[in-house]
Amino acid sequence: MFKRTIFSEDHEMFRAQVRRFIETEIMPHHAQWEKDGRVSRETWLKAGEQGLLCATVPEEFGGAGADFLFSMVVIEELARVGAMGPGFSLHSDIVAPYLMHYGTEAQKRDWLPRMVRGEMIGAIAMTEPVAGSDVQGIKTTAVRDGDEYVINGQKVFITNGGNCDLLILACKTDPSKGAKGISLILVPAATPGFRKGKLLEKVGWKAQDTAELFFDDVRVPASNLLGVENRGFYQLMEQLPQERLMQAVRATSILEAALDWTVEYTSERKAFGGTISDFQNTRFRLAEVRSQAVVMRVFTDHCMQMHTQGDLDSVDAAIAKMFTAESLCKSLDECLQLFGGYGYMWEYPIARAWADARMSRIAGGTGEIMREIIGRQVLGGQR
Repeated sequence: MFKRTIFSEDHEMFRAQVRRFIETEIMPHHAQWEKDGRVSRETWLKAGEQGLLCATVPEEFGGAGADFLFSMVVIEELARVGAMGPGFSLHSDIVAPYLMHYGTEAQKRDWLPRMVRGEMIGAIAMTEPVAGSDVQGIKTTAVRDGDEYVINGQKVFITNGGNCDLLILACKTDPSKGAKGISLILVPAATPGFRKGKLLEKVGWKAQDTAELFFDDVRVPASNLLGVENRGFYQLMEQLPQERLMQAVRATSILEAALDWTVEYTSERKAFGGTISDFQNTRFRLAEVRSQAVVMRVFTDHCMQMHTQGDLDSVDAAIAKMFTAESLCKSLDECLQLFGGYGYMWEYPIARAWADARMSRIAGGTGEIMREIIGRQVLGGQR
């Protein structure tokens, strides 16, 4: 589309490696994973062997100690082929960073090397049946009992919830304090009383294992506290900009791929003595989609650059997330329309991309929450 300057030669060499892995180890199996509702454990182990997991984890904990852009290469390449099943990015770039930022030396040495190797799959549990974007409304509790926390509650819509071996759990350690009473606690999946519900049947992201999780008198050592007790809400807020940037990166890459698919299809599909691309309406629609994709790419690359320099704030991340998610949904609908009936067939990647994209306006904070964040900044903090 145009020359990007954010990635180095090393990043592009890694991209070629990631692309080969996806072609050989992911795409031949993705359709079956969509039926199974989860990615195989074997693929996670292979991804670990090839260095696709937890690239930013320091070498002393088994990682490559690479910069954030290496992780973004993995997201872009998975998005390019519409492979939304592997929950690599949540594991590598959301769960692992919590451990790196807030974990004790013992916690890091215990969990991170196994996460790097793909032996230990990570998840984070915030959402509950009665608390989505409003994290402070969670009801799950962790009550201190001597040297242990006793956990009771329920989580829902948890990515990697079916496969997870380690969970970062957002819970109330002091319910009387609202948001100021939230803590993050590490819960191994093998802990008695921790139960995984059935995999949820979603509209899109069908190969991604998403589950309900249940906690009935789950006892974990007090040393499993991640960071500082009752500081969990602030820890979550500190890490959300990166999560929202990741969604913007994914959305941008998906739209670029969808544009390529649509150009190819409309250039070959015959209608009324010519091709669909011969119609002015088609050219106009594709011009609009390309314009959206270019604007998304320029701003998303700019945000990635800011993030690598430590300058990305919550407002810019919210703008990136909101704009790319909503532009993606609108533009994919235009692309699917140009495929006609074939665009509604699951075997066509445009159909899967269209179904998968709707989640981007919900996950990581809804578009309405993004508007609230941006609006408060616009008004100088006044409500």
